[in-house]
Amino acid sequence: MKSTLVMGAVLTLSASLASGVVMAHGGASGIVKERMESMKEMKRSMKSMSAIFSGKSAYDAEVVKKAAQVIETKSGEAMTKLFPEGSVHGPSEAKPEIWQEWDRFQSLAEQLKRYSRALEKAADNGMASGNAQGSMMGNSSMMGSGTMSSMMGDQGPSEEHLAEMPADAVFQMLTDTCSSCHTRYRVEE
Repeated sequence: MKSTLVMGAVLTLSASLASGVVMAHGGASGIVKERMESMKEMKRSMKSMSAIFSGKSAYDAEVVKKAAQVIETKSGEAMTKLFPEGSVHGPSEAKPEIWQEWDRFQSLAEQLKRYSRALEKAADNGMASGNAQGSMMGNSSMMGSGTMSSMMGDQGPSEEHLAEMPADAVFQMLTDTCSSCHTRYRVEE
């Protein structure tokens, strides 16, 4: 079941990235262009990890670590500073709701940073399905019913706990965070 959920998220993310949902950067300038370029770098990192976690590429912990590092450097405060209030001019895909719900947007940006940092640490754990170097967690159901909710506070599981999980489980949390933010705060074509 967990493998099916991860595959579903990976396929959804891959389809979204491949479908050209992102508008052309032509005409963007200033801070809007800067954030579009930053998002483009994160997109490339997510695509490389999606290929791994969907089984299209062999598991490579170093590729996962490097991609997670890129996302970490582009998230959190580095992301929110690219969204000064009212910067929806030009070909921006940002919805005004970002500034109406700033605390929520900022929280998602920080969550993205935390999950990417944890994924970098969890990369050596391999995948829960055992497709990698042997997961520390084996085939146990870390994400099983009730288990995660009992370990989670308001912010979710601790970074230390995340770092002990199979990399594919942490990647799932990372993709869920991206999807949540895009669904709420990004204009779709």
